[in-house]
Amino acid sequence: MSKDLIIRDATLEDAAVIAEIYNESIRVGGATMDLALKTPEDIRKYMKGFNERETYVLLERADGYVAGWGVIKHFGEGPAYRQTGETSVFLRHAEVRKGYGSRLKRYMIDRCKAYGYHHLVARIWASNTASIEYNKHFGYEIVGIQKEIGYVDGQWRDVALMQLVIDDEGA
Repeated sequence: MSKDLIIRDATLEDAAVIAEIYNESIRVGGATMDLALKTPEDIRKYMKGFNERETYVLLERADGYVAGWGVIKHFGEGPAYRQTGETSVFLRHAEVRKGYGSRLKRYMIDRCKAYGYHHLVARIWASNTASIEYNKHFGYEIVGIQKEIGYVDGQWRDVALMQLVIDDEGA
């Protein structure tokens, strides 16, 4: 993997590339229960609703090409969940298996520690074994399977609920 890659916070001007990459995942299937394609305005609306501990991050080459993005979001309602976050990573399909996702995930876990999160959640299609194994590599574990939680392409889909409890030390 090239050293000229950077990870940076997304700005409102990045909404189009975030939507483009996400829409590719919606079209291909297997990575999101979201069935409606997103516009840049949809993404900007999400971004404007983020709090100070939520962000999109982009993995970008020096020439400006964005290979993928990740999102850190708050998980759950109410003050009891203030230290619980959710992470997701989406790459252009041409860029998978190049180490980009791992670089993003490592960065995001470190960022979550800096934000003060103690518990991270990832929700993954139970049939997406590659994503499950990818998250296990970072210490996430499956804590349950939500049976038939989504209906996509005429079939009920299960979701693996994964978690990572971040050590208090350094969090």
